[in-house]
Amino acid sequence: MKEFFIRRYSSDNPLAADRRTLVRIDDEGFVTSADHHAEAVLGYDAGELEGQPVHRILAARQDDPFAPANRHRMEGGEPVLITFRHKDGFFFTASLTLRVNMRDSDKAASAYITLRDSSPVDHQLMRLAEGSAGFGIWELNIHTNELTWTEGLYTLLQLRPGTDITPEQALFYCQTGQGRVRALFRRCVRSGEPFSISLDVLTAKQQHRRVELTGKAMKENGRIHRIGGALVDHTRAFGLEQARRHSGQLLMATANATNDLVAAVDRRLNLLYFNQAFSRQFAHTFGHLPHPGGHLPDLLRDFPNERRLIERLWNRALERDSFVVEMPLAQQNRDLPVYEFHYQRVTNDLGEVTGAVHVGKDISARVNNASSNEYRIRHDPVTGLMNRKAFIHRLKRVIEPPRRRDTTDGLLYLDLDNFDRINDLAGSGTCDRYLRELASNLGVKVRQRDALSRLSGDTFALLIENCPEAQARRIADNILELIGSFVFDWQDRQLQTTASGGLLILNDDAPTDPEQLLHQAADLCHTAKTSGRNRIHAAHAISEGPDEGAAGKLVEQIRSALDNGHLILEYQALRPVASVTWGDHIEILSRIPGQTQEQPSLQPGEFLPVAERFDLAKQLDRQVIRQTFQWLDSQRLLEPRLKYCGFNLSLASVLDDTFADFMESMLAKSPYTAECFCLEIRESHATQYPDEVAVQCDALHRIGCRVALDGAGASVESYSLAARLPVDIIKLDRKMMQNLHDDPVQQVMVEALHKIAEASGKTTVAMFIENDDTLRKVRTLGIHFGQGFRLCRPRPLQDLKPAAVDLSTGRIGG
Repeated sequence: MKEFFIRRYSSDNPLAADRRTLVRIDDEGFVTSADHHAEAVLGYDAGELEGQPVHRILAARQDDPFAPANRHRMEGGEPVLITFRHKDGFFFTASLTLRVNMRDSDKAASAYITLRDSSPVDHQLMRLAEGSAGFGIWELNIHTNELTWTEGLYTLLQLRPGTDITPEQALFYCQTGQGRVRALFRRCVRSGEPFSISLDVLTAKQQHRRVELTGKAMKENGRIHRIGGALVDHTRAFGLEQARRHSGQLLMATANATNDLVAAVDRRLNLLYFNQAFSRQFAHTFGHLPHPGGHLPDLLRDFPNERRLIERLWNRALERDSFVVEMPLAQQNRDLPVYEFHYQRVTNDLGEVTGAVHVGKDISARVNNASSNEYRIRHDPVTGLMNRKAFIHRLKRVIEPPRRRDTTDGLLYLDLDNFDRINDLAGSGTCDRYLRELASNLGVKVRQRDALSRLSGDTFALLIENCPEAQARRIADNILELIGSFVFDWQDRQLQTTASGGLLILNDDAPTDPEQLLHQAADLCHTAKTSGRNRIHAAHAISEGPDEGAAGKLVEQIRSALDNGHLILEYQALRPVASVTWGDHIEILSRIPGQTQEQPSLQPGEFLPVAERFDLAKQLDRQVIRQTFQWLDSQRLLEPRLKYCGFNLSLASVLDDTFADFMESMLAKSPYTAECFCLEIRESHATQYPDEVAVQCDALHRIGCRVALDGAGASVESYSLAARLPVDIIKLDRKMMQNLHDDPVQQVMVEALHKIAEASGKTTVAMFIENDDTLRKVRTLGIHFGQGFRLCRPRPLQDLKPAAVDLSTGRIGG
């Protein structure tokens, strides 16, 4: 069950909080309830929406809030813009946000609170209250002059309860203000005026306590007959306040004794504290003095470029424990000191982030001295980032053997789109300022252990160390988004551009030549630019393969087949080996046609590495599926026969949040049921990205498709994956079939994997059955299906057509 807030979106006021409704939708996609604002937003009364499918109020199926792309963003706390259909028929855009899930245990109990009556409080409850809060109650009868105390007051003064003591003796415990206490009592008796006074008390055990004495007159028939009040112990609060003041004075003295820039902010970026050095440098840089409590972005209102950078740094400080940056207080064309800023997050006793501090040390002398030798040799003079020579050295140190790692590395190559236009418009000096500030923003975004470099001109590179591929892709996407949103103000104009990038995944098979890696990443970047710019293309590094000229020809050959829909499709049948099963069970295979009729077509082993290198694998997967659906749509007689149609997925498709939406769009136009289609995910991908694979499996199951784990048994994790991964079919790896008939250990492993799959409700398929001996052993072990040249060789997809039958009404099939 999910609850969504639907807010009408306006481009001129996207944060408007009016016209919002709360709608509850169950896991099947039906509206269970809506609040009374539904009519104002959607045009439907709440009663009209109950029990209706959510698609009734959506403009199209791609606006489904349960779609993976939308769901992941909302679960991360981000709003999603979706087009809705009003009851009157028009369409409008609204912001959709996910409310926290409600469980039955979260609902309020059927209880209520009322004001306690005037009946006496139980003495045990009073004793508990006084002991916990550190107070006692007193009462004075002015007619009998009798003073009574509760047990809490005796405890506060460290006296045994019931100790015989007179009021005058009680006053002796007051270190100050005895005369004032007497005067306050007399005035209260005479005029009925309440009082409150802070006192220093010395207890019976010679301990000092800070207390507050309060009193009030109590009347009967308009006349005062008693006065009473409380004595409250504030010793701990007073001590904390004294400690806070002392710490503040110590902090102020320490901070003002240094020339470092010291400043602290809260979570809203309000200045909590700064020293004199910070105040002087701030005034020198920005032309006005800061003030305690001032909102830092407001203080920098006239300096938009600096404001954005400083906001980003402080927000990063609130998110991380600590980090260090080297920069002047502002990125301007004048001689400003360069500071080494140490940022530190501040948390309270509960671990909640309350603010952040920074200390900036002037390192201008060190930088100026270094700029004449080593620093100038290793750093770019415009941005201060690592230059190409230093980056090559860093990259070589990471990739050269011995390479011992648990995860992979990534190399991101970035090139700004249409940067020449900014250069022609604003000139080289402004472009240098643009690149300098952009580099500062990128430096804030990347992880501290990663290496960011300006290779040349408008080209950057980022080495992402010890990072899984899925996270490296997210980092690359975040950097691309940051560049696209970066705005530089120049002469009342805003300079802005995007970037294209190539992400090269470095694994154990990657070459050890840094220049070769940069060249491959640059190829991916070029592919991204030719594909439309403002995107990232990713692939795995390849150590050996065709030369660059041959690779370019292969890319053109693959692109031509994709653009024209000319992939050659084949199928290989899966045969039941343990029992008779009716219907066609096939796996779709693809080849790339030759450039001429005489040239042979490309086999998967020839074109798949190149397709992955130039980030064409995802497009290839979709084209295979698209062509298969087009052919199946023309063969309606196959619809009752087709029971299984499998597609192999590349890693790019497995990690693609929109792939399930693509499959759903293909199924919406097809007469074939979703259950007969199966997407096959390699075990190596499932091992490396178990969470992402599980999410993709759930998304495909939601639209009705099945999922297969391909190559199971290739690693020691196969058995746990077969048991817990939400797949429907387990396809055994080729290595498990080799010499199966005469290898008893291999037979035990296959049988164990088959039994685990059966216990988990999954179907097993034995791959690469090449001879009768293997087939007999597979049948003996109870494997459900078999696949291989012994059972069926790959054949053109057109051969799957039903046989032609001549009837009196005409011919069908063929």
